[in-house]
Amino acid sequence: MGWALRLGQVAGIGIFIHWTFFLLLLWVGYSHAAAGEGPAMIVSGVGFILALFGCVVLHELGHALTARHYGIPTRDITLLPIGGVARLERMPEAPLQEFWVAVAGPAVNVVIALVLFGILRLTGHSMAPDTLTVVSGSFLSRLMFVNIGLVIFNMLPAFPMDGGRVLRAILAMRMPRVQATNVAAKVGQAMAILFGIAGVMSGNFMLLFIAMFVYTGAQGEAQGVEIRSILSSYRVRDAMISRFHTLTEQDTVEVTARESAAGNQKDFPVLRGQAIAGIVLYADLVKSLRMGDGDQAVSQIMRNDCLLVDANDRLDHAMDRMNACGCTTLLVQSNEQLVGIITEEHLGRWLMLHTSVRPRNGIH
Repeated sequence: MGWALRLGQVAGIGIFIHWTFFLLLLWVGYSHAAAGEGPAMIVSGVGFILALFGCVVLHELGHALTARHYGIPTRDITLLPIGGVARLERMPEAPLQEFWVAVAGPAVNVVIALVLFGILRLTGHSMAPDTLTVVSGSFLSRLMFVNIGLVIFNMLPAFPMDGGRVLRAILAMRMPRVQATNVAAKVGQAMAILFGIAGVMSGNFMLLFIAMFVYTGAQGEAQGVEIRSILSSYRVRDAMISRFHTLTEQDTVEVTARESAAGNQKDFPVLRGQAIAGIVLYADLVKSLRMGDGDQAVSQIMRNDCLLVDANDRLDHAMDRMNACGCTTLLVQSNEQLVGIITEEHLGRWLMLHTSVRPRNGIH
């Protein structure tokens, strides 16, 4: 994710913090200072936010490690001011697997809350209900309260919260995934409308923000699953670009630029005889031209780590690979020969033309 600082990694998963998170810390520190509190309270307030987001990281690791158990890697975890995001390469489509991946995150917060509860009891802290709030009581009691709140909020049966995925997984055990998603999305949008009404009546803008967040999240999830359903009915060969221009390693950057300007192709496969040697990406081509290296051979700027897919692979799996690597172009091969390319832009146009088309006999 852009503008994010790498903190390290846990179990091989990179942990990043977005730059806007530091604005949150500054705002918390300023709020305590503006209230006339001393340095100790300012440090305590910032420390509480850091501890809270430590719990968020553990929550996301719960999702990530459970997904890994089912063979689904996680690209990274990024902390944002509104929470954390674990970027799984894909969500499991088997209902039971999705159920466990979804509940794993809130389950971590339950464990944290129980551990904190035990510590508080052993150390003799008051457990009276009026002390269990996020604004009063000891550091640990407030952290316990926040973890309980995270469980409740995340288990709301609405996308994009974990509860929406849990609901979809349960429904998908009895109906097709697309239908289960639509039902779960409608439940989430109904909740969003209720949040919106409550926000308007109470003047609580946070409820209005949550309502918008939930409504658009439900809509996006329904559209995403519908797209995957369409893609799963096709093979890569059905959507690939079969009319494309290739380069040799001796071709120059200037020659590549002329080919790009003469048509719509941006990325160019590079061949060594009949074998795939690499790919020249448009961004690298522009960078080379700006540096005045038009006479340079493309072998100097091509990428050797280009991703290959087979023409007979399912199209939704190819899209997953494209999303997982963050690349915009895949090379398509058949019998170890280059037969086509798939670009993010072309796939978007292809989808627009095929959103109303369904194959009659399943996968081609």
